[in-house]
Amino acid sequence: MHLTPRLVFFLVLPPLLWAGNAVVGRLAIGSMDPLWLNAVRWMLAFVLLLPLGWRALGTPAARAQIRARWAHLAVLGLIGVGAYNALQYMALRTSTPLNVTLIASSAPVWMMLIGAVFYRVIPRPVQVFGALLSLVGVALVLSRGDPAAIARIEFVEGDVLMLLAMLGWTGYSWLLARPPCARAVARAALCRLSSRLWLAA
Repeated sequence: MHLTPRLVFFLVLPPLLWAGNAVVGRLAIGSMDPLWLNAVRWMLAFVLLLPLGWRALGTPAARAQIRARWAHLAVLGLIGVGAYNALQYMALRTSTPLNVTLIASSAPVWMMLIGAVFYRVIPRPVQVFGALLSLVGVALVLSRGDPAAIARIEFVEGDVLMLLAMLGWTGYSWLLARPPCARAVARAALCRLSSRLWLAA
């Protein structure tokens, strides 16, 4: 694959937007409740995306498909874009954009763990290496190059909330990629987990 300036731009843009969300969120929560900020964000996204995605809602057949999968879609909305951003904005009340973004970078580790436990997807050595490399980068930033500083790191409430957000996002990603109950034997455990999450909500 030839690395063109256009390709580089599209590779760099998502992490920039991801990190920018934490920075803007930290600025915004000074004047707006985190949950309200999350609601406003997704209401705006809904208005912008509705014309583009109307075909997913605009026919009786499409609406029937949504009704048939409403529980699964509700769980996706709850633990994915809904809970992730709500918890992130709540985390930013006590944590910093840097900490929030660094915790989010632990995603590869959680992706592999949930994939191995619930889907029996064993990560390849190169994937394990990439995840470990990501964690080493996080450790270097947090310790500022001093390994002894790792032992002195104290987690605040916001860091724990962001970790919960990351776990929810990981579950959301697997549920999105491999819808539960389609192959009941392979994914029975995660189906039950999804049902419990929905009933608890």
